[in-house]
Amino acid sequence: MTLVFWLSVALIAYVYVGYPLALHCGLWMADRGFRSRSANPHYGVSIVVAARNEAARLPARLDNLLSLYYPASRRQIIVVSDGSTDETLKVLAGYQSKGLVDVVAVPPGGKALALNAGIERARFEIVVFADARQTFAPDALRELVAPFADPRVGAVTGELQLDAESACRRSDRDRRVFDRRSGERAGAFERREQERRRTLRSTIADGVGLYWKYEKQMRRLESRIWSTLGATGAIYAIRRALYRPLPADTILDDVLTPMRIVLAGYRVVFNEKALAFDRAASDADAEARRKVRTLAGNYQILALEPALLLPWRNPVWLQYLSHKVGRLVVPYAMLAALASSIVLASSHPFYAVALAVQVLFYLLAGAGALLEFAGRPRESAAPVDAERPRAPRAVREVA
Repeated sequence: MTLVFWLSVALIAYVYVGYPLALHCGLWMADRGFRSRSANPHYGVSIVVAARNEAARLPARLDNLLSLYYPASRRQIIVVSDGSTDETLKVLAGYQSKGLVDVVAVPPGGKALALNAGIERARFEIVVFADARQTFAPDALRELVAPFADPRVGAVTGELQLDAESACRRSDRDRRVFDRRSGERAGAFERREQERRRTLRSTIADGVGLYWKYEKQMRRLESRIWSTLGATGAIYAIRRALYRPLPADTILDDVLTPMRIVLAGYRVVFNEKALAFDRAASDADAEARRKVRTLAGNYQILALEPALLLPWRNPVWLQYLSHKVGRLVVPYAMLAALASSIVLASSHPFYAVALAVQVLFYLLAGAGALLEFAGRPRESAAPVDAERPRAPRAVREVA
């Protein structure tokens, strides 16, 4: 059991501390980060947006894409309606009639099939993937295409910036917490409930933001050594010739496609100057769904591309094992560390302390989950004004 404990602790420490340190050390030996080059937009760019029932968001999103600093003659915007049942196609018709957008309507089949359909319509050599929810900085396209001046680069991922705290504050200012029908007591109760939920949302959003900053630093380091291990689904670009159609049930298209490009011998680089903007998940359920989806997607990728586990096929084999596979193994290592601590606690004070620390950690995590659950709206609570903004959905990629 002693060996099990120390191997488990060593694995956890390596994944979250040792591997980042190894990346820093690796930069001393080789820094292959792309050098600053002219962002002259001589590449043609096809932007693919997969949308289902996004009529409310699409006008602002399309206006944002149309306003980017990029020649209209070298830019194509493709929106794939994935079986939309709202006014999505009606909204798109107005843009299509002016020749601003190419519209592809397909039966409901999921994002992967929608992206496949969008690629088939693409006219230019560089394809940019985007979502309906986020917005791009004005120079995002220029920055995305700049690294393609290096023929070794097969894909470029931009940086997604989250604005969770300010989003929460704006929403809270708009809320009407005083219930006129129930009087001042109901209003005071609602204010207490809203304050508690706001605090919990702020804590969750801060945690997501901190984790996302950690992930982006990992991508910077991996990109400079050779290649990052995925892309930000909200903003990334690839050479169209390298795209392979995705299976219909693909969960993480923004990891599978870049890793296929890596297996083909090309680099996937991170350009932090190519910016997209979004809000972080503000509730624990949304963040939990995102994490479950990410874990399931990484298991699926191993099944779809087992060559990623072969060091003679995968040029970033060590990084992939350390970053992606290591994250999949960590939960089992945590369970092994806890079980071995229980067995060893009576043999030495050190293991007793280790057990106490782990139990305290899990108790605090459980208490946080209970507080978040208790802070959810209850049917018996004073009604909230119908005009209250809804919480934003979870961010799709942080893989």
